[in-house]
Amino acid sequence: MRYKESLLLPFFGAIIAVSPLAAQEKTKLKIGGTLRFNYNYSDWKPENRKRGGEFDFDVFRLNVNASYKKFDLAADYRFYPASSGGGMLREGWIGYSFNKSHRLQMGLTTVPFGILPYTGNNYFFNLNYYAGLEDDADMGIKYLFRKNRWELSLAYFQNADLSGTGGDTELSASRYAYDIAGRDKEAHQGNVRVVYHFGNLWRQQLGGSVLVGGLYNMDTRKTGFRSAFALHYVVDYQRWNLKIQYTSYNLKPVQAPGEDRRMVTMAAYGSSYRIVSRADIYIVSLSCRIPVNKLFLDSICLYNDFSLLDKRTAGFNDSLENVTGCSLTMGKVFSYIDYAVGRNHAWLGDVWDEAFARGTEDNWNVKFNINIGYYF
Repeated sequence: MRYKESLLLPFFGAIIAVSPLAAQEKTKLKIGGTLRFNYNYSDWKPENRKRGGEFDFDVFRLNVNASYKKFDLAADYRFYPASSGGGMLREGWIGYSFNKSHRLQMGLTTVPFGILPYTGNNYFFNLNYYAGLEDDADMGIKYLFRKNRWELSLAYFQNADLSGTGGDTELSASRYAYDIAGRDKEAHQGNVRVVYHFGNLWRQQLGGSVLVGGLYNMDTRKTGFRSAFALHYVVDYQRWNLKIQYTSYNLKPVQAPGEDRRMVTMAAYGSSYRIVSRADIYIVSLSCRIPVNKLFLDSICLYNDFSLLDKRTAGFNDSLENVTGCSLTMGKVFSYIDYAVGRNHAWLGDVWDEAFARGTEDNWNVKFNINIGYYF
């Protein structure tokens, strides 16, 4: 469904080397992926409770990585159930490495914003993801610099994603990450991300990100404005990891008369909802990794991830999410066990379209979730 894939496991795959020109000019090819299944018990769904939850197919994923001389390629294709959008390209780009410090990527490449690859530890994402500001890939070009303690990312994105971006066609909801949809489209987006690493015993990073772009409206034929910035801090000490991030965003589409400009439409995983146009997001994620190395279990990671969507519009109720759980590493098998609690959350409650906009719920909803996957 709309949940993230673990990056905690090593990439398991086959490595194939071919030499079409000469022995010293080899193309390296790595193919891998995962098959995942999911069990969930949702307390706000009467039928789900009566059946004792639901056990379903989650995703089949294929990854391809290749390199030749200074060029490289990465592709990530997902096969979800039709109800969750079906097949979709998560990422796909061609890169060039000038040297170890300077690289370029062109195509459907990850937007450099905030903590990478994402802020949470759990199977669900934190609230940045549902606002389209985490684990998102757009069509454009990205420059990456890394030397000593400094990281710099500069990017330009022409538009959001592959499907339904031409003419007056509304953005397809068959996509992995949330993008602005409906009668508005993301256009001409620029990103800057700077990170400084420091500390030895306490390994730390302090970073800032800026996003500026346009919102083209298909009814008015005018381009509005979109902006976001984030400050983040990450620290690792022995088995412990702490992530803190503050994000602020503002969406100003030029919509047709009668439209409510306090909210915009976003789409992913086969459906869409509305989200407040202006908000601050607060995230705190804490985890502790415990090595086990007994029987089939290699390690356990305990965590608690909290996020708050503070809506800066009068009369709109805030959205909250807290996930307490653990992840289990068992060779090539990886599993999440999560107790997720949410209020005014589209994926954690029976209010869908208005949850991240006006927010009409006063109660908390709970989902107990187990996800397990084999990586190859």
